[in-house]
Amino acid sequence: MFDFGIIPPAMFLGMVIFMLYGFPVAFSLAAVGLFFGIIGIVTGHFDEALLQALPLRFFGIVSNDLLLAIPFFTFMGAVLERCGLAEDLLEGTGKLFGGVPGGLAYAVILVGAVLGAITGTVAASVITMGVISLPIMLRYGYNPRLATGVIAASGTITQVIPPSLVLVVLADQLGKSVGDMYRGAIGPSILQVVIFVLFILVLSIIRPKSMPPLPKEVRGDFNWALLVKVLMSMVPSIVLIFLVLGTIFMGLATPTEAGALGVVGAMVLAAMNRRLTWPLIREAMTSTTHITSMVVMILIGSTCFSLVFQGMDGSRWIEHMLSGIPGGPVGFLIFVNIFIFVLAFFLDFFEIAFIVIPMLAPVASNLGIDLIWFGVLICVNMQTSFMHPPFGFALFYLRSIAGREVKTSDIYMGALPWVGMQLILVAIVIFWPQSVTYWLDHGPKIDPNSIKIEVPGFGGQLGLPPLGAPGGGGSPQIPGLTLPALPSAPPPPPAQ
Repeated sequence: MFDFGIIPPAMFLGMVIFMLYGFPVAFSLAAVGLFFGIIGIVTGHFDEALLQALPLRFFGIVSNDLLLAIPFFTFMGAVLERCGLAEDLLEGTGKLFGGVPGGLAYAVILVGAVLGAITGTVAASVITMGVISLPIMLRYGYNPRLATGVIAASGTITQVIPPSLVLVVLADQLGKSVGDMYRGAIGPSILQVVIFVLFILVLSIIRPKSMPPLPKEVRGDFNWALLVKVLMSMVPSIVLIFLVLGTIFMGLATPTEAGALGVVGAMVLAAMNRRLTWPLIREAMTSTTHITSMVVMILIGSTCFSLVFQGMDGSRWIEHMLSGIPGGPVGFLIFVNIFIFVLAFFLDFFEIAFIVIPMLAPVASNLGIDLIWFGVLICVNMQTSFMHPPFGFALFYLRSIAGREVKTSDIYMGALPWVGMQLILVAIVIFWPQSVTYWLDHGPKIDPNSIKIEVPGFGGQLGLPPLGAPGGGGSPQIPGLTLPALPSAPPPPPAQ
Protein backbone atom coordinates (compact mmCIF):
# COMPACT_ATOMS: atom_id res chain seq x y z
CA MET A 1 0.00 0.00 0.00
CA PHE A 2 2.90 2.33 0.70
CA ASP A 3 5.09 1.29 -2.25
CA PHE A 4 4.76 4.84 -3.63
CA GLY A 5 5.47 6.63 -0.35
CA ILE A 6 3.39 7.71 2.60
CA ILE A 7 2.30 11.09 1.19
CA PRO A 8 -0.42 9.95 -1.31
CA PRO A 9 -2.31 7.91 1.35
CA ALA A 10 -1.86 10.78 3.82
CA MET A 11 -3.29 13.23 1.26
CA PHE A 12 -6.34 11.06 0.71
CA LEU A 13 -6.88 10.63 4.45
CA GLY A 14 -6.43 14.37 5.04
CA MET A 15 -9.05 15.17 2.40
CA VAL A 16 -11.54 12.80 4.07
CA ILE A 17 -10.89 14.28 7.53
CA PHE A 18 -11.37 17.86 6.31
CA MET A 19 -14.67 16.99 4.64
CA LEU A 20 -16.00 15.04 7.61
CA TYR A 21 -15.14 18.00 9.82
CA GLY A 22 -17.46 20.15 7.74
CA PHE A 23 -15.18 22.55 5.87
CA PRO A 24 -16.43 23.63 2.43
CA VAL A 25 -15.35 21.06 -0.13
CA ALA A 26 -13.70 23.45 -2.60
CA PHE A 27 -11.51 25.10 0.04
CA SER A 28 -10.74 21.76 1.73
CA LEU A 29 -9.42 20.31 -1.53
CA ALA A 30 -7.32 23.36 -2.35
CA ALA A 31 -5.91 23.60 1.21
CA VAL A 32 -5.00 19.90 1.39
CA GLY A 33 -3.41 20.00 -2.06
CA LEU A 34 -1.27 23.07 -1.42
CA PHE A 35 -0.34 21.96 2.12
CA PHE A 36 0.93 18.58 0.94
CA GLY A 37 2.52 20.25 -2.08
CA ILE A 38 4.69 22.31 0.30
CA ILE A 39 5.54 19.17 2.28
CA GLY A 40 6.45 17.38 -0.96
CA ILE A 41 8.72 20.23 -2.07
CA VAL A 42 10.50 20.30 1.30
CA THR A 43 10.98 16.51 1.37
CA GLY A 44 11.92 16.27 -2.30
CA HIS A 45 8.85 14.24 -3.32
CA PHE A 46 7.29 16.96 -5.46
CA ASP A 47 8.73 19.23 -8.16
CA GLU A 48 7.68 22.84 -7.55
CA ALA A 49 7.78 23.46 -11.33
CA LEU A 50 4.49 21.54 -11.59
CA LEU A 51 2.72 24.34 -9.70
CA GLN A 52 3.32 26.56 -12.72
CA ALA A 53 0.57 24.55 -14.46
CA LEU A 54 -2.09 25.72 -11.98
CA PRO A 55 -2.92 29.05 -13.73
CA LEU A 56 -3.29 27.21 -17.04
CA ARG A 57 -5.56 24.65 -15.40
CA PHE A 58 -7.70 27.40 -13.87
CA PHE A 59 -8.01 29.08 -17.26
CA GLY A 60 -8.95 25.73 -18.80
CA ILE A 61 -11.81 25.39 -16.32
CA VAL A 62 -13.35 28.80 -16.91
CA SER A 63 -12.90 28.51 -20.69
CA ASN A 64 -14.37 25.01 -20.98
CA ASP A 65 -17.27 25.25 -23.45
CA LEU A 66 -18.71 21.92 -22.28
CA LEU A 67 -19.27 23.23 -18.74
CA LEU A 68 -21.44 26.02 -20.19
CA ALA A 69 -24.15 23.37 -20.50
CA ILE A 70 -24.48 23.34 -16.69
CA PRO A 71 -25.85 26.90 -16.28
CA PHE A 72 -28.10 26.47 -19.33
CA PHE A 73 -29.67 23.23 -18.07
CA THR A 74 -29.92 24.59 -14.53
CA PHE A 75 -31.68 27.76 -15.71
CA MET A 76 -34.01 25.71 -17.92
CA GLY A 77 -34.97 23.49 -14.98
CA ALA A 78 -35.52 26.48 -12.69
CA VAL A 79 -37.89 28.10 -15.21
CA LEU A 80 -39.81 24.88 -15.90
CA GLU A 81 -40.20 24.31 -12.18
CA ARG A 82 -42.43 27.42 -12.04
CA CYS A 83 -44.10 27.47 -15.48
CA GLY A 84 -47.03 25.10 -14.78
CA LEU A 85 -46.00 22.32 -17.19
CA ALA A 86 -45.73 19.69 -14.44
CA GLU A 87 -49.17 20.59 -13.08
CA ASP A 88 -50.80 19.89 -16.46
CA LEU A 89 -48.93 16.60 -16.84
CA LEU A 90 -49.77 15.36 -13.35
CA GLU A 91 -53.41 16.37 -13.55
CA GLY A 92 -53.99 14.60 -16.86
CA THR A 93 -52.02 11.41 -16.15
CA GLY A 94 -53.45 11.23 -12.61
CA LYS A 95 -56.98 11.13 -14.00
CA LEU A 96 -55.92 8.74 -16.76
CA PHE A 97 -54.52 6.11 -14.36
CA GLY A 98 -56.57 7.05 -11.29
CA GLY A 99 -59.14 4.30 -11.76
CA VAL A 100 -56.75 1.47 -10.85
CA PRO A 101 -54.97 0.76 -7.53
CA GLY A 102 -51.70 2.67 -7.54
CA GLY A 103 -52.83 4.86 -10.42
CA LEU A 104 -51.44 8.04 -8.88
CA ALA A 105 -48.11 6.28 -8.25
CA TYR A 106 -47.92 5.26 -11.94
CA ALA A 107 -48.65 8.87 -12.92
CA VAL A 108 -45.91 10.20 -10.62
CA ILE A 109 -43.34 7.76 -12.06
CA LEU A 110 -44.18 8.59 -15.68
CA VAL A 111 -44.32 12.35 -15.09
CA GLY A 112 -41.04 12.12 -13.14
CA ALA A 113 -39.42 10.52 -16.18
CA VAL A 114 -40.78 13.21 -18.50
CA LEU A 115 -39.71 16.01 -16.17
CA GLY A 116 -36.29 14.39 -15.94
CA ALA A 117 -35.98 14.54 -19.72
CA ILE A 118 -36.81 18.26 -19.86
CA THR A 119 -35.41 19.73 -16.64
CA GLY A 120 -32.35 17.67 -15.69
CA THR A 121 -32.60 18.74 -12.03
CA VAL A 122 -33.77 16.71 -9.03
CA ALA A 123 -35.00 19.68 -7.00
CA ALA A 124 -37.44 20.81 -9.70
CA SER A 125 -38.93 17.34 -10.11
CA VAL A 126 -39.24 16.42 -6.41
CA ILE A 127 -40.61 19.78 -5.25
CA THR A 128 -43.08 20.12 -8.12
CA MET A 129 -44.48 16.60 -7.83
CA GLY A 130 -44.48 16.76 -4.05
CA VAL A 131 -46.49 19.99 -3.94
CA ILE A 132 -49.07 18.69 -6.42
CA SER A 133 -49.31 14.95 -5.78
CA LEU A 134 -48.53 14.38 -2.11
CA PRO A 135 -51.64 16.10 -0.67
CA ILE A 136 -53.91 14.26 -3.13
CA MET A 137 -52.30 10.87 -2.45
CA LEU A 138 -52.61 11.32 1.31
CA ARG A 139 -56.18 12.63 1.06
CA TYR A 140 -57.38 9.53 -0.76
CA GLY A 141 -55.76 6.92 1.46
CA TYR A 142 -52.24 6.30 0.16
CA ASN A 143 -49.74 4.98 2.70
CA PRO A 144 -47.49 7.96 3.66
CA ARG A 145 -44.30 5.92 3.24
CA LEU A 146 -45.35 4.75 -0.21
CA ALA A 147 -46.44 8.24 -1.28
CA THR A 148 -43.24 9.98 -0.15
CA GLY A 149 -41.03 7.17 -1.46
CA VAL A 150 -42.45 7.13 -4.98
CA ILE A 151 -42.25 10.95 -5.26
CA ALA A 152 -38.62 11.11 -4.07
CA ALA A 153 -37.53 8.16 -6.25
CA SER A 154 -39.29 9.48 -9.35
CA GLY A 155 -37.53 12.79 -8.88
CA THR A 156 -34.12 11.14 -8.70
CA ILE A 157 -34.66 9.42 -12.08
CA THR A 158 -33.62 12.84 -13.35
CA GLN A 159 -30.01 11.96 -12.47
CA VAL A 160 -29.93 9.18 -15.06
CA ILE A 161 -32.27 10.44 -17.77
CA PRO A 162 -30.61 12.85 -20.23
CA PRO A 163 -30.03 15.81 -20.08
CA SER A 164 -28.73 15.04 -16.59
CA LEU A 165 -26.15 17.43 -15.17
CA VAL A 166 -24.33 14.44 -13.68
CA LEU A 167 -23.78 12.99 -17.16
CA VAL A 168 -22.37 16.32 -18.37
CA VAL A 169 -19.90 16.47 -15.47
CA LEU A 170 -18.89 12.80 -15.86
CA ALA A 171 -18.34 13.26 -19.59
CA ASP A 172 -16.02 16.16 -18.84
CA GLN A 173 -14.07 14.22 -16.20
CA LEU A 174 -13.79 11.07 -18.34
CA GLY A 175 -12.89 12.97 -21.51
CA LYS A 176 -15.84 11.51 -23.42
CA SER A 177 -18.59 12.96 -25.58
CA VAL A 178 -21.69 14.17 -23.78
CA GLY A 179 -23.78 12.83 -26.66
CA ASP A 180 -22.33 9.34 -26.14
CA MET A 181 -22.99 9.57 -22.40
CA TYR A 182 -26.59 10.54 -23.13
CA ARG A 183 -27.01 7.65 -25.57
CA GLY A 184 -25.50 5.21 -23.10
CA ALA A 185 -27.95 6.34 -20.40
CA ILE A 186 -31.04 5.57 -22.51
CA GLY A 187 -31.12 1.86 -21.61
CA PRO A 188 -30.65 2.27 -17.82
CA SER A 189 -33.24 5.08 -17.81
CA ILE A 190 -35.85 2.83 -19.38
CA LEU A 191 -34.93 -0.04 -17.06
CA GLN A 192 -35.25 2.18 -13.99
CA VAL A 193 -38.75 3.30 -14.97
CA VAL A 194 -39.77 -0.31 -15.70
CA ILE A 195 -38.44 -1.51 -12.32
CA PHE A 196 -40.36 1.21 -10.49
CA VAL A 197 -43.60 0.47 -12.38
CA LEU A 198 -43.27 -3.28 -11.75
CA PHE A 199 -42.77 -2.61 -8.02
CA ILE A 200 -46.00 -0.59 -7.88
CA LEU A 201 -47.81 -3.28 -9.89
CA VAL A 202 -46.74 -6.05 -7.51
CA LEU A 203 -47.51 -3.93 -4.46
CA SER A 204 -50.96 -3.02 -5.81
CA ILE A 205 -51.76 -6.74 -6.07
CA ILE A 206 -50.37 -7.65 -2.65
CA ARG A 207 -51.49 -4.55 -0.69
CA PRO A 208 -54.16 -2.72 -2.71
CA LYS A 209 -55.43 -0.86 0.37
CA SER A 210 -52.13 1.04 0.62
CA MET A 211 -52.80 2.67 -2.78
CA PRO A 212 -56.56 2.82 -3.47
CA PRO A 213 -57.96 4.11 -6.78
CA LEU A 214 -59.36 7.63 -6.95
CA PRO A 215 -63.10 8.07 -6.57
CA LYS A 216 -64.91 8.51 -9.86
CA GLU A 217 -66.15 11.99 -8.96
CA VAL A 218 -62.50 13.05 -8.68
CA ARG A 219 -61.03 11.39 -11.74
CA GLY A 220 -64.07 11.89 -14.01
CA ASP A 221 -65.00 9.70 -16.95
CA PHE A 222 -62.39 7.93 -19.04
CA ASN A 223 -63.19 9.20 -22.53
CA TRP A 224 -61.60 10.62 -25.64
CA ALA A 225 -61.68 14.14 -24.22
CA LEU A 226 -59.48 13.10 -21.30
CA LEU A 227 -57.11 11.20 -23.59
CA VAL A 228 -56.79 14.17 -25.93
CA LYS A 229 -56.14 16.48 -22.96
CA VAL A 230 -53.32 14.23 -21.75
CA LEU A 231 -51.80 14.02 -25.23
CA MET A 232 -51.99 17.79 -25.70
CA SER A 233 -50.26 18.35 -22.35
CA MET A 234 -47.49 16.04 -23.58
CA VAL A 235 -46.89 17.95 -26.83
CA PRO A 236 -44.90 20.85 -25.28
CA SER A 237 -42.78 18.32 -23.39
CA ILE A 238 -42.07 16.32 -26.55
CA VAL A 239 -41.09 19.49 -28.43
CA LEU A 240 -38.76 20.56 -25.63
CA ILE A 241 -37.22 17.06 -25.40
CA PHE A 242 -36.49 17.21 -29.13
CA LEU A 243 -34.92 20.66 -28.79
CA VAL A 244 -32.62 19.44 -26.03
CA LEU A 245 -31.90 15.79 -26.84
CA GLY A 246 -32.94 15.35 -30.47
CA THR A 247 -30.60 18.05 -31.71
CA ILE A 248 -27.70 16.42 -29.81
CA PHE A 249 -28.40 12.88 -31.04
CA MET A 250 -28.85 14.08 -34.63
CA GLY A 251 -25.61 16.05 -34.52
CA LEU A 252 -27.36 19.36 -35.11
CA ALA A 253 -26.16 20.99 -31.89
CA THR A 254 -23.55 20.60 -29.20
CA PRO A 255 -24.74 20.05 -25.59
CA THR A 256 -24.09 23.72 -24.86
CA GLU A 257 -26.12 24.84 -27.88
CA ALA A 258 -28.88 22.37 -27.02
CA GLY A 259 -28.95 23.78 -23.49
CA ALA A 260 -29.40 27.28 -24.92
CA LEU A 261 -32.26 25.99 -27.09
CA GLY A 262 -33.78 24.40 -24.00
CA VAL A 263 -33.65 27.74 -22.17
CA VAL A 264 -35.50 29.43 -25.03
CA GLY A 265 -38.07 26.63 -25.09
CA ALA A 266 -38.58 26.81 -21.33
CA MET A 267 -39.16 30.57 -21.48
CA VAL A 268 -41.64 30.11 -24.34
CA LEU A 269 -43.54 27.50 -22.29
CA ALA A 270 -43.57 29.84 -19.30
CA ALA A 271 -44.92 32.63 -21.51
CA MET A 272 -47.61 30.31 -22.91
CA ASN A 273 -48.69 29.56 -19.33
CA ARG A 274 -48.59 33.32 -18.53
CA ARG A 275 -45.95 32.83 -15.84
CA LEU A 276 -42.93 34.44 -17.50
CA THR A 277 -42.33 37.28 -15.07
CA TRP A 278 -39.30 39.19 -13.90
CA PRO A 279 -39.44 37.65 -10.40
CA LEU A 280 -39.43 34.17 -11.98
CA ILE A 281 -36.42 35.01 -14.17
CA ARG A 282 -34.60 36.62 -11.23
CA GLU A 283 -35.15 33.56 -9.02
CA ALA A 284 -34.02 31.23 -11.81
CA MET A 285 -30.89 33.29 -12.44
CA THR A 286 -30.07 33.36 -8.71
CA SER A 287 -30.38 29.58 -8.45
CA THR A 288 -28.31 29.10 -11.61
CA THR A 289 -25.57 31.43 -10.34
CA HIS A 290 -25.31 29.59 -7.02
CA ILE A 291 -25.01 26.14 -8.61
CA THR A 292 -22.60 27.25 -11.36
CA SER A 293 -20.35 29.08 -8.88
CA MET A 294 -20.29 26.02 -6.63
CA VAL A 295 -19.30 23.77 -9.53
CA VAL A 296 -16.49 26.09 -10.68
CA MET A 297 -15.09 26.49 -7.16
CA ILE A 298 -15.12 22.72 -6.56
CA LEU A 299 -13.38 22.24 -9.91
CA ILE A 300 -10.67 24.74 -8.98
CA GLY A 301 -10.16 23.07 -5.59
CA SER A 302 -10.06 19.58 -7.10
CA THR A 303 -7.52 20.79 -9.68
CA CYS A 304 -5.17 21.93 -6.90
CA PHE A 305 -5.58 18.59 -5.14
CA SER A 306 -5.24 16.38 -8.24
CA LEU A 307 -2.15 18.23 -9.54
CA VAL A 308 -0.24 17.61 -6.31
CA PHE A 309 -1.70 14.12 -5.87
CA GLN A 310 -0.60 13.02 -9.34
CA GLY A 311 2.74 14.82 -9.00
CA MET A 312 3.53 12.54 -6.05
CA ASP A 313 2.45 9.35 -7.87
CA GLY A 314 -0.93 9.25 -6.18
CA SER A 315 -2.59 7.96 -9.35
CA ARG A 316 -0.06 5.12 -9.53
CA TRP A 317 -0.82 4.31 -5.88
CA ILE A 318 -4.56 4.12 -6.62
CA GLU A 319 -3.91 1.99 -9.70
CA HIS A 320 -1.59 -0.29 -7.76
CA MET A 321 -4.24 -0.87 -5.09
CA LEU A 322 -7.25 -1.37 -7.36
CA SER A 323 -5.65 -3.36 -10.19
CA GLY A 324 -5.05 -6.29 -7.87
CA ILE A 325 -8.68 -6.66 -6.78
CA PRO A 326 -9.83 -10.27 -7.35
CA GLY A 327 -12.45 -10.80 -10.02
CA GLY A 328 -10.85 -8.69 -12.76
CA PRO A 329 -12.97 -5.88 -14.25
CA VAL A 330 -16.18 -7.13 -12.60
CA GLY A 331 -14.52 -7.27 -9.18
CA PHE A 332 -13.16 -3.76 -9.72
CA LEU A 333 -16.62 -2.45 -10.67
CA ILE A 334 -18.26 -4.09 -7.65
CA PHE A 335 -15.66 -2.58 -5.30
CA VAL A 336 -15.90 0.86 -6.90
CA ASN A 337 -19.69 0.92 -6.67
CA ILE A 338 -19.66 -0.13 -3.02
CA PHE A 339 -17.05 2.56 -2.34
CA ILE A 340 -19.06 5.28 -4.12
CA PHE A 341 -22.29 4.14 -2.44
CA VAL A 342 -20.63 4.66 0.95
CA LEU A 343 -19.11 8.01 -0.09
CA ALA A 344 -22.55 9.18 -1.20
CA PHE A 345 -23.66 9.13 2.45
CA PHE A 346 -21.35 12.11 3.04
CA LEU A 347 -20.52 13.74 -0.31
CA ASP A 348 -22.58 15.41 -3.02
CA PHE A 349 -22.51 13.97 -6.54
CA PHE A 350 -20.48 16.97 -7.79
CA GLU A 351 -17.84 16.28 -5.17
CA ILE A 352 -17.68 12.57 -6.02
CA ALA A 353 -17.41 13.34 -9.73
CA PHE A 354 -14.61 15.88 -9.35
CA ILE A 355 -12.60 14.07 -6.66
CA VAL A 356 -13.00 10.33 -7.09
CA ILE A 357 -13.69 9.79 -10.79
CA PRO A 358 -10.33 11.23 -12.02
CA MET A 359 -8.59 8.71 -9.72
CA LEU A 360 -10.65 5.72 -10.89
CA ALA A 361 -10.89 6.41 -14.64
CA PRO A 362 -7.25 5.47 -15.50
CA VAL A 363 -7.61 2.16 -13.66
CA ALA A 364 -10.87 1.39 -15.47
CA SER A 365 -9.26 2.22 -18.82
CA ASN A 366 -6.26 -0.02 -18.11
CA LEU A 367 -8.62 -2.89 -17.25
CA GLY A 368 -10.28 -2.54 -20.66
CA ILE A 369 -13.55 -1.14 -19.30
CA ASP A 370 -15.52 1.06 -21.70
CA LEU A 371 -15.48 4.51 -20.07
CA ILE A 372 -19.00 5.33 -21.31
CA TRP A 373 -20.26 2.19 -19.59
CA PHE A 374 -18.21 3.11 -16.52
CA GLY A 375 -19.56 6.66 -16.42
CA VAL A 376 -23.21 5.67 -16.83
CA LEU A 377 -22.78 2.99 -14.16
CA ILE A 378 -21.38 5.55 -11.72
CA CYS A 379 -24.25 7.90 -12.57
CA VAL A 380 -26.80 5.17 -11.80
CA ASN A 381 -25.07 4.57 -8.48
CA MET A 382 -24.89 8.25 -7.56
CA GLN A 383 -28.65 8.70 -7.84
CA THR A 384 -28.85 6.81 -4.54
CA SER A 385 -27.05 9.74 -2.88
CA PHE A 386 -30.30 11.71 -3.16
CA MET A 387 -32.30 8.97 -1.44
CA HIS A 388 -30.43 7.61 1.55
CA PRO A 389 -29.67 9.33 4.88
CA PRO A 390 -28.14 11.40 6.28
CA PHE A 391 -27.73 13.75 3.30
CA GLY A 392 -30.43 12.57 0.88
CA PHE A 393 -31.29 15.87 -0.79
CA ALA A 394 -34.48 14.49 -2.37
CA LEU A 395 -35.67 13.67 1.16
CA PHE A 396 -34.76 17.20 2.30
CA TYR A 397 -36.72 18.72 -0.59
CA LEU A 398 -39.72 16.52 0.24
CA ARG A 399 -39.54 17.36 3.93
CA SER A 400 -39.57 21.07 3.11
CA ILE A 401 -42.90 20.89 1.26
CA ALA A 402 -44.65 18.05 3.14
CA GLY A 403 -47.23 18.93 5.79
CA ARG A 404 -46.86 18.28 9.48
CA GLU A 405 -49.01 15.17 9.21
CA VAL A 406 -46.12 13.48 7.35
CA LYS A 407 -43.49 12.25 9.78
CA THR A 408 -39.81 12.56 8.92
CA SER A 409 -39.39 8.90 9.84
CA ASP A 410 -42.00 7.99 7.21
CA ILE A 411 -40.05 9.90 4.56
CA TYR A 412 -36.79 8.12 5.42
CA MET A 413 -38.32 4.65 5.82
CA GLY A 414 -40.34 5.09 2.64
CA ALA A 415 -37.16 5.75 0.68
CA LEU A 416 -35.45 2.45 1.58
CA PRO A 417 -37.27 0.13 -0.90
CA TRP A 418 -36.55 2.56 -3.72
CA VAL A 419 -32.85 2.71 -2.84
CA GLY A 420 -32.88 -1.10 -3.08
CA MET A 421 -34.40 -0.89 -6.57
CA GLN A 422 -31.76 1.61 -7.63
CA LEU A 423 -29.07 -0.81 -6.44
CA ILE A 424 -30.75 -3.58 -8.45
CA LEU A 425 -30.26 -1.40 -11.53
CA VAL A 426 -26.58 -0.96 -10.58
CA ALA A 427 -26.17 -4.76 -10.53
CA ILE A 428 -27.98 -5.09 -13.89
CA VAL A 429 -25.69 -2.54 -15.55
CA ILE A 430 -22.56 -4.24 -14.10
CA PHE A 431 -23.45 -7.70 -15.35
CA TRP A 432 -25.20 -6.56 -18.55
CA PRO A 433 -23.00 -3.88 -20.13
CA GLN A 434 -25.02 -4.09 -23.35
CA SER A 435 -27.74 -2.15 -21.54
CA VAL A 436 -25.41 0.83 -22.04
CA THR A 437 -23.23 -0.02 -25.03
CA TYR A 438 -26.12 -1.17 -27.26
CA TRP A 439 -27.22 2.43 -27.74
CA LEU A 440 -23.78 3.73 -28.71
CA ASP A 441 -22.73 4.42 -32.28
CA HIS A 442 -19.62 2.28 -32.72
CA GLY A 443 -19.00 3.48 -36.27
CA PRO A 444 -18.66 1.43 -39.45
CA LYS A 445 -16.55 -1.71 -39.43
CA ILE A 446 -13.99 -1.62 -42.28
CA ASP A 447 -11.82 -4.54 -43.33
CA PRO A 448 -8.37 -3.14 -44.29
CA ASN A 449 -7.85 -6.03 -46.73
CA SER A 450 -10.83 -4.86 -48.82
CA ILE A 451 -9.46 -1.34 -49.40
CA LYS A 452 -8.66 -0.48 -53.02
CA ILE A 453 -7.25 2.86 -54.10
CA GLU A 454 -8.34 4.22 -57.48
CA VAL A 455 -5.38 5.78 -59.34
CA PRO A 456 -6.53 8.14 -62.14
CA GLY A 457 -4.62 7.97 -65.41
CA PHE A 458 -3.38 4.38 -65.16
CA GLY A 459 -6.57 2.61 -66.17
CA GLY A 460 -6.61 0.38 -63.14
CA GLN A 461 -6.52 0.11 -59.42
CA LEU A 462 -3.75 0.17 -56.93
CA GLY A 463 -4.21 -3.16 -55.24
CA LEU A 464 -2.61 -3.35 -51.84
CA PRO A 465 -1.68 -6.83 -50.61
CA PRO A 466 -3.39 -7.92 -47.40
CA LEU A 467 -1.72 -6.79 -44.25
CA GLY A 468 0.83 -9.32 -43.14
CA ALA A 469 0.69 -11.23 -46.44
CA PRO A 470 3.87 -12.42 -48.17
CA GLY A 471 5.27 -9.83 -50.45
CA GLY A 472 3.61 -7.05 -48.48
CA GLY A 473 6.88 -5.18 -48.26
CA GLY A 474 7.51 -5.17 -52.00
CA SER A 475 6.66 -2.60 -54.60
CA PRO A 476 2.94 -2.24 -55.50
CA GLN A 477 2.18 -3.13 -59.12
CA ILE A 478 0.22 -0.67 -61.26
CA PRO A 479 -0.71 -1.55 -64.86
CA GLY A 480 1.42 0.41 -67.26
CA LEU A 481 3.87 1.60 -64.64
CA THR A 482 7.05 -0.03 -63.49
CA LEU A 483 8.51 1.02 -60.15
CA PRO A 484 11.88 0.04 -58.79
CA ALA A 485 11.82 -2.44 -55.97
CA LEU A 486 11.83 -0.94 -52.53
CA PRO A 487 15.12 -1.44 -50.74
CA SER A 488 15.03 -4.17 -48.16
CA ALA A 489 16.04 -3.57 -44.58
CA PRO A 490 19.79 -3.91 -43.92
CA PRO A 491 20.79 -7.13 -42.15
CA PRO A 492 21.52 -6.83 -38.45
CA PRO A 493 25.18 -6.37 -37.49
CA PRO A 494 26.98 -9.54 -36.52
CA ALA A 495 27.08 -10.28 -32.82
CA GLN A 496 30.32 -9.23 -31.15
